[in-house]
Amino acid sequence: MIEISVIIPIKDEEENILVLADEIEMSVSSLGRKWECIWIDDGSIDKSFEKLKLLEKKENSVHRVFQHEKCFGQSAALASGFALARGKIFVTLDGDGQNDPSCIPDLVKKLIEENADVVNGWREKRHDNVIRKLSSRIANGSRNFFTGEKIRDVGCALRVMRKECVEKISVFKGMHRFLPTLIRIAGYEKIFELPVKHRPRERGKTKYGVWNRLWVGIADTMAVCWMKKRLVFPKLKKNLK
Repeated sequence: MIEISVIIPIKDEEENILVLADEIEMSVSSLGRKWECIWIDDGSIDKSFEKLKLLEKKENSVHRVFQHEKCFGQSAALASGFALARGKIFVTLDGDGQNDPSCIPDLVKKLIEENADVVNGWREKRHDNVIRKLSSRIANGSRNFFTGEKIRDVGCALRVMRKECVEKISVFKGMHRFLPTLIRIAGYEKIFELPVKHRPRERGKTKYGVWNRLWVGIADTMAVCWMKKRLVFPKLKKNLK
């Protein structure tokens, strides 16, 4: 029985994959639980998929590799990973190397100790330029204001959650930036936060800029506000005899 599934969306990260895989193996193996690592190649045009296949071919490999037929976006890649994962606990992180895999054990332990639904990482010391830091702070503040949340760092991809939390959430472009809110809408309320390490990007190029996220971010926030008011996830009451 797989207990933990690590899920990583990949888009043109050929320089980061093998290094990141080694770090993940070292970190997650320390938990002493059976685990797998699922990589979703979201239409890469570099040699990312070839590097991923090398991981899958390793002896006693924990890596499972899948490929979208074209680029559908990070949210779609996560949704594919959720559907393919066999673990009871999901771990997500970005494939650019900026999320530190050494933080994974602490997040998993927090989830188990608190019997939580989600433990969301927040980047305590961000290694980004001033513009990215400022835009992220504004984006987090506006999302929290409109959705009624108090999540410190929704943009942090490093988080741990229980499988059932994401089984019924709505999938749309930009979904990954609202996961804690969408999970709460689905009826899972025990959401914790834990500080995690953040590293500068050493290899490859960032896919996101400030302006290519601004207007879609506003539209997505309005859509999530609508979902919060209108979506329902009915649960049957258990009859005790």
